[in-house]
Amino acid sequence: MQFARLNGVVLHHAIEGPEAAPTLVFSNSLGTDFRIWDRVLAHLDGQYRTVRYDKRGHGLSEVGPEPYSIERHVADLSALLDHLKITRAVVVGLSVGGMIAQGLTDERPDVVAGLVLSDTGHKIGTHDMWDARMAAIQEGGIASLSEAILERWFSARFRAERSEELAGWRAMLTRTPVAGYLGTCAAIRNADFTEVARAISVPTLAICGSEDGATPPDLVRELAELVPGARFELVEGAGHLPCIEFPEIVARLIKEICAEVYHV
Repeated sequence: MQFARLNGVVLHHAIEGPEAAPTLVFSNSLGTDFRIWDRVLAHLDGQYRTVRYDKRGHGLSEVGPEPYSIERHVADLSALLDHLKITRAVVVGLSVGGMIAQGLTDERPDVVAGLVLSDTGHKIGTHDMWDARMAAIQEGGIASLSEAILERWFSARFRAERSEELAGWRAMLTRTPVAGYLGTCAAIRNADFTEVARAISVPTLAICGSEDGATPPDLVRELAELVPGARFELVEGAGHLPCIEFPEIVARLIKEICAEVYHV
């Protein structure tokens, strides 16, 4: 485990792989920590230098002061990459992590060499939707919405056949600090990267699980259509977290973008 105080909060992170290898940076979804990428890394065969981190208010990172914003999350990742002396990377972002990746591309074009935008959008949900979710959590905690969230996260087959694993991911979700979850809900609610997406000029792959109930395929396809030259890939049978359900497919798609960017 590695920790660094950046922008007033301690961020938990891990950097692995050969220092001279092409770099991949992973940014997580709402209510998760960087363990969601474990199986993807196992399929990357040690070919890359990888950076994973828990955004503020998630995992082992500190919550920090409110209010949150996507810009603050972007600034945290930017500061972490500077701290780690990462100067060029393909950034893989899932859900809000994909929004953070878009924002980083806009703020730090010197660093972002390519993008994998998984199960995300240029704008996710409506103000009313996020306000309702936040009010429900304030009243009953994350656990009160956990079953509905897990239905969006995972396919029906996963939920039926992998119940022990589902229990573990439920524990990760419900143990997320409420302040961090609510702060990030507000950040997503207020974010709109429509114009940013139109200006992205690095190789970009957008992927989405066919059973994603949080950011459905049509939303992710719309994002891909906004980004000049972006490609869209559907991961059949996956929910909102294809990196957990089908890590071998996600790893293969990441390798394809890395081949385009790094020529490896």
